[in-house]
Amino acid sequence: MKVKITATRAPGSRGRYSPDSMDDIDGAPGASRADLLFARLTVAPVLLLVSWLVVGLPLLMAGVFRPWVAIPLFVVVAGPMLIFGLRAVRPAGRTPGRFSWWPLAGVLAVAVAFGALQLVMCSQQIVVRRDPASYFNFATWLEGHGSLPIPQMRWAFGGGDGALTYGSPAFYQRGGVLVPQFMAGMPLIVTPGGWLGGPYATLAMMPLIGALALISFAGVAARLIGPRWAPVAALALGLTWPMMMVSRSIYSETGALILMFGGLALTLDALRSGRRLPALIGGLALGLVILVRIDGIRDVLPVLAFAGLLLALRRRAGLPLLAGLTVGVGAGLLEAVVMSRPYLHYLGASLRPLVYIAAAVVVATALASLAIRRWGLPDLTRFRLPDLAVPATFAALAFFAARPMFQIVRRVPNNTDDRVNASFIAALQKTAHLQLDPNRQYNELSLHWVAWYIGVPAVLLAAVGLALVLRDLLRRRRTDWLLPYALVVWTTLATLWRPGITPDQPWASRRLVGMVIPGLLLFALWAVAWTARRVRRLRPSRPLWILLSAVGALLILVPTAIASAPMAFARTEEREVSQARAMCRAIGPNASVLIIERVTGDRFAQLIRGMCHTPAARVRVLPGFKTAPNEDVMRVVRKVVAAGRRPVLLGADGSDVSPYGPARRVFHIHTRRDASTLVTAPQGTWSLTINVWMSDPMYRG
Repeated sequence: MKVKITATRAPGSRGRYSPDSMDDIDGAPGASRADLLFARLTVAPVLLLVSWLVVGLPLLMAGVFRPWVAIPLFVVVAGPMLIFGLRAVRPAGRTPGRFSWWPLAGVLAVAVAFGALQLVMCSQQIVVRRDPASYFNFATWLEGHGSLPIPQMRWAFGGGDGALTYGSPAFYQRGGVLVPQFMAGMPLIVTPGGWLGGPYATLAMMPLIGALALISFAGVAARLIGPRWAPVAALALGLTWPMMMVSRSIYSETGALILMFGGLALTLDALRSGRRLPALIGGLALGLVILVRIDGIRDVLPVLAFAGLLLALRRRAGLPLLAGLTVGVGAGLLEAVVMSRPYLHYLGASLRPLVYIAAAVVVATALASLAIRRWGLPDLTRFRLPDLAVPATFAALAFFAARPMFQIVRRVPNNTDDRVNASFIAALQKTAHLQLDPNRQYNELSLHWVAWYIGVPAVLLAAVGLALVLRDLLRRRRTDWLLPYALVVWTTLATLWRPGITPDQPWASRRLVGMVIPGLLLFALWAVAWTARRVRRLRPSRPLWILLSAVGALLILVPTAIASAPMAFARTEEREVSQARAMCRAIGPNASVLIIERVTGDRFAQLIRGMCHTPAARVRVLPGFKTAPNEDVMRVVRKVVAAGRRPVLLGADGSDVSPYGPARRVFHIHTRRDASTLVTAPQGTWSLTINVWMSDPMYRG
């Protein structure tokens, strides 16, 4: 049975078989147990992840996200999800010749090797300086308490004091509680590690999730390019430094990769087979991206438009895809409004335009669906639009490549976080001997960022692939590429135009790994495979087209590996967990921690609450001073003593706390961190030293 996305044949189409067409291949010649196992393996990660989020989010919102409740419910949900979800999956696609076991073995080997390397090099970012530590402390709180928001525990400080504050970066003070900054999806995903093995296991979840993300990406490559290219796709993504980086610390992009590419694989299976269940689960997975990353609202808009197109063409997968997407998006938005509202306010300047765009897409999709159902799809070949695909694609590439020549993007700070970022950029500019311009965002270099990590050949090959696929789509061919093309192009253009992140590298590369780098690698590999198949049709000797495939793959793999080499085997953020545990032991029981120095308060307030299970507050530091006023500190100390607790003072240096009693250092690391660059590719690491000194005013020696 031939399944088409259109009701009419494309002009000039002869209907011949293409390895990229959307056939239902159940029982087709060449399908084997290896085919089926490979297809099922590549969607198993997303089925498990969706099951966990479906269980975890309601429990968290009910305040009972505890292991003895979550794990049994997960087993109950994951069992049927795997049984029925895997049964609905179809092999990845027919390719010339029979499928062998080596692509499956190759993908598994790449995933295992990647996960092992990231586990060995895993970074212990738990001291709050950037997002990974914020996610860790969010997850640590969930591990121990299973509910939100976080209480300020003012009772431990004698009922509180006007000089005390409780918030810190990524943990907003609202009334009598603290609200974590980010969406709850990623903390929900890594919390089981903490239940099983504490903070080390929490951090070790990321290499595992990164390896599963490679398997999900390989599944999409197998379905669109061919199973033989799946190991190469997994290796190409795994060799990129951004993928390594987000798999060594807790970043939301890694979980979003599984949901995005796993959901895409299920949707492709639904279109091939005409089955509704994979479309429903695929839509749910794609919608749940918002639960992990709030900017997933932008990323899933093409899925909404695609579901509308399927409905207009009366395809069976259309309604379940839309239903799953609606439920997933609704779950993410519900969590955002109920549990992460301060985060939404912080992102208001970016979210408001996105909400307007989303509303416009909903209206446009509804109107377009009605028009297509009434009048059918327009014949785009009438205006020779397919002939414009190649020049339009390369014109867009040229625009982003030349953008630094005619534009410098700046942003005027309008809140405290913006001003902190501007100061940070100014410090980096001074270090690199660049012109001082703290408001500069460097967005105009976004395409150059991509080339730094995957190489110019891969970018050019991706442009070739994008251009050729667009030309065929306009001719109503290769219709299984429509949704992947829309997702990659929409997200890539939006991200390159406005990355929306502090622009130092490799930090800013996390914006690229969500879809930009994987998407471009997918199209680059398709261009290599397409060229090799064209040459093969000319019936040359077998070694020639194999050599051509190998050379094309190496053009992608080698520059990527070279770009990653300076950081791939460099350890960063070491010994933070052991030092944090030592600090908790030094603080001791029945303590109320008062942090009297600004930087220490930023970095350790929530860590002390979560890991040490100890109330912590910050004594307000006046502008221009390093530590809090003595009279404020002593007043609060007396209140803590009156409440029957033991006051403990923390600062960054012995001189900060020594006026209140004997000072001793309770936290010390001298380690490495990722280097920060603005106009060049990142190279290596920088030194990082963090100290915490403690004084116990009640200590009598």
